[in-house]
Amino acid sequence: MSSLDFGPLILGGNTFGWTSDRDASFAVLDAFVAAGGRSIDTADVYSAWVPGNSGGESETIIGEWLASRGNRDGVVIGTKVFSSAARPGLSADNVRAAVDDSLRRLQTDHIDLYYAHRDDEKVEQAEYVGVFDELVRAGKIREAGASNFSADRLRSAVGIAQAAGQTAFTVAQDPYNLVDRGIEETLVPTLLDLGVVEAPYSALASGFLSGKYRPGVTVDSARAGGASKLLDDPRNVELLSTLDDIAAAHGVSVAAVALAWLRARPSVVAPIASARTTEQLPELVQSFGLELTSDEIARLG
Repeated sequence: MSSLDFGPLILGGNTFGWTSDRDASFAVLDAFVAAGGRSIDTADVYSAWVPGNSGGESETIIGEWLASRGNRDGVVIGTKVFSSAARPGLSADNVRAAVDDSLRRLQTDHIDLYYAHRDDEKVEQAEYVGVFDELVRAGKIREAGASNFSADRLRSAVGIAQAAGQTAFTVAQDPYNLVDRGIEETLVPTLLDLGVVEAPYSALASGFLSGKYRPGVTVDSARAGGASKLLDDPRNVELLSTLDDIAAAHGVSVAAVALAWLRARPSVVAPIASARTTEQLPELVQSFGLELTSDEIARLG
């Protein structure tokens, strides 16, 4: 079980160095912390997909923000290894090199939560489980997490760690939201059995669950294509109507309701959501203290 205090929402750092430049990123981070947020998620590969970037841009911006604000002890920082072209995979040597790269970019001496961004079937599980334990013992990371692992491979990794007396994965990170509930069948029961908590990403389904995507409405967003396609399913259109009703009853945004629903799910410790600008942040912050009734949860399915 994780000992980290993530707060009600984890701020996704995938926009930093992509759709949010340095100044916009600083403004979002400042506003998030001022509102009571205390956990930030990033990865060494963010945002390598942007022309001219090579990865590490998000970590660099967060590191500069931490240094300028002097608030390292007030926030929980999570980052990941595996997907960077410069540091690919989960071999022990690569993980050791990658964590030092991330520590340098983040301008910190420790990472609170260090994820395997993907499983690496080319590396023996005992090898990467062992190196994550090594990093914990060295004080470079506080806890280790597993992102996008199958239930069987997560169970195997935790079992290997426990048998060896090593630090096991404490947090999982997977896609999960009101329209993508694929992890509920096999992964969630495994998490509950192992005592691993879930920090779901894509919590707003690429913005679809923000409520701005409606039939006949064009949205200016880098992720609009995927989100708009969800409107092709009548069940998703009906879901938006239900979200509208519940949001109106509480006087909050549709996004806040979707995030509160997710936070109430078994195994979920806190959802991850990002904001490109400070103007987008209040809708997420409204979820912080929102508790849905059992009837509202049942209506959402």
